[in-house]
Amino acid sequence: MRLSRLPLRSRVSAAFGLGLALMASALAVATWHLATGYMLGQREQSATRQAETNVRLVGNAIAAHSGALDELLTGLTTGPDSTILLSRPDGWLSSGRPVDTTAIPRPLVDTARAGSSARQRLTVSGIPVLAVAMRVGEGQGVYVELYPLLELERTFRYLKIVLVSGTAAAAVFGVALGAWAGKRALRPLTTLTAAASKVAGGDLSARLPEQADPDLAPLAASFNTTAEALEQRVRRDIRFAADVSHELRSPLTTMVNVAQILARREESLPEPARQALRLLLAELDRFQHMVVDLLEISSSEGNGEQNRDVVDLAEVIRTVAERGRRDPVPVAAEPAPVLVFGDSRRLDRIVANLLDNADRYGGGAVRTGLSTHDGNAVIEVDDNGPGVPEPLRERIFERFARGAHSGRRSADTGAGLGLAIVAEHVRWHGGEVRVTDRPDGGARFVVTIPLAATPGSSASLQVEPRRDGG
Repeated sequence: MRLSRLPLRSRVSAAFGLGLALMASALAVATWHLATGYMLGQREQSATRQAETNVRLVGNAIAAHSGALDELLTGLTTGPDSTILLSRPDGWLSSGRPVDTTAIPRPLVDTARAGSSARQRLTVSGIPVLAVAMRVGEGQGVYVELYPLLELERTFRYLKIVLVSGTAAAAVFGVALGAWAGKRALRPLTTLTAAASKVAGGDLSARLPEQADPDLAPLAASFNTTAEALEQRVRRDIRFAADVSHELRSPLTTMVNVAQILARREESLPEPARQALRLLLAELDRFQHMVVDLLEISSSEGNGEQNRDVVDLAEVIRTVAERGRRDPVPVAAEPAPVLVFGDSRRLDRIVANLLDNADRYGGGAVRTGLSTHDGNAVIEVDDNGPGVPEPLRERIFERFARGAHSGRRSADTGAGLGLAIVAEHVRWHGGEVRVTDRPDGGARFVVTIPLAATPGSSASLQVEPRRDGG
């Protein structure tokens, strides 16, 4: 479960590293056993042949009652670390490196005295040796020769270091190879993710390059076909909304003019007709706002990177706040400019729609702030309403979403496009908009837009509502 939480590329690298480590370990173990067994076997065979020759010479000297047995044993030693021991009824004779005869295992001597050759690896006086024991003549004694294994032990130690280092190097190489292979294998997926992110961000022209790989070609073709169909559908919807909006403007203008003529003669109308007229004017006002919003959405989705410039967002908020019923922004000290790269008209509409939304549905705006954080300009609009339930916090930015106000008809009920326009304009600037709970109750709409340049000091702008509710 822990491995499944790792990124796919990390798991591929770990699999390669573990696989090569296991293969290298198996190869190292096999090499160790084969190499050490072979070298030790060769050493034992050589020592046994040498001991057999020496035993014949010693046996002949004993049979001839030669008095030069000590000199013979001295001449048979092969080096300063080798030792020859001869067990006779009257005691032990030794030649070469002095050792304690009690260090010779008793079973080894007994086996040789019984007439069988015996070999055993042991450590005598701190030196690893190979002890070879054989019977001399017919009960004339036991010949024991200790062959030093220092060179062989050093060879084994060197071989062990090489095998362990090779196993570790194979594991590291496996991880590196897995990272390289994972990067190349996942490169098409990375490209697909980038293209899908562009499409999700509104760039419907994003496409995957053609793939020569037969396994990847169908994926690229399917994605491009889907993106093409989505783009065509969105363009048809945009054209439809624009065409409908344009077609509605003429009859809407006629109805508004007629309603205004009737409004000027309202005093002469009976009370039921007045109520009907007021209801008609409210619906016409809502209808007119909806047509204007539809036209704006259509034009905003049809425009690409046009009308981009460096804009002081603080000045935009100040201008919007000073319009209509809102007082000028009270600023204790002139804040540093908060510069973003975008369209001043769209930014103006973002702030205006958020404030209008607070007035219509949130009991009025209680605070509007501007600050900078992590390379982004952050706009916050707090209202005094009941807040937005968790399930509706994404839906309210969809077109024609009214949430709790669905089904109401009044002069201040919108068509469900104000926040959708905010979302479109914010997305056009490469930012995001969300709604959270305000600490003191109500909703807080938060807009983040990337800064065009980091200001010299953090700007903070507060907009307070008027005491009379404006």
